[in-house]
Amino acid sequence: MTYCVGVRLQRGVVFMSDTRTNAGVDNISTFRKMHVFSVPGDRCITLMTAGNLATTQAVIAELQERSKSPTEREPDILKLDSMFQVARLVGRVLKETIAVHADAGQRADAAFNATIILGGQIAGGDPQLYLVYPEGNFVEAGEDTPFFQIGETKYGRPILLRAYDSGMSFEEAIKLLLVSFDSTIKANLSVDLPLDWHIYETDTLAEGRTGRINRDDPYFDEISRGWGVALRDAFGSLPDFTID
Repeated sequence: MTYCVGVRLQRGVVFMSDTRTNAGVDNISTFRKMHVFSVPGDRCITLMTAGNLATTQAVIAELQERSKSPTEREPDILKLDSMFQVARLVGRVLKETIAVHADAGQRADAAFNATIILGGQIAGGDPQLYLVYPEGNFVEAGEDTPFFQIGETKYGRPILLRAYDSGMSFEEAIKLLLVSFDSTIKANLSVDLPLDWHIYETDTLAEGRTGRINRDDPYFDEISRGWGVALRDAFGSLPDFTID
């Protein structure tokens, strides 16, 4: 499994993903799940994947191949005119890839399912964030739903719901996501460090600041320990339940 989050802010979009994949407790590996397609001055598009690893790698490889050798019959993620068109292309490639894998192997399509968070900006449009489903359809983030999660979403969701603010800085957003990931990592063995992050700032139309949080990262360790202490202190400050 995995955990990926994309968050829309007033200043841009922040992405974070873990790197753990597993096919049982004896088969655990590390794979990058964040991929950036960028043409400086024209567009910056980020994809994060969750689900069957063979499916997600095939989707990314197909999109990369099309960008290297574009044809009129096969749309190119680096040439489409809008993020909506990109979301439609990614959805179509994802659906077709799942169908091919299912036909070639097991008959249970669910075994090859995957979901994708897609976000970024193309010149002439605003930054956008989409959640692409295995069926190829997708939804767009907005004011009521300003962030998307895929993978093991339930453990880290409460902190996002309580602490998210569209006006927060990029630094605050990274801190918020790290708390969300820390809660998920502690609750589920299928999510783990390293964590990859990417900050896209509105109208820059180029890949923004990126980084990787490794297991020995002192800031993540401080966040993890500090969040645990803060929760215990907050719990202790709540009024006691009275039993008559």
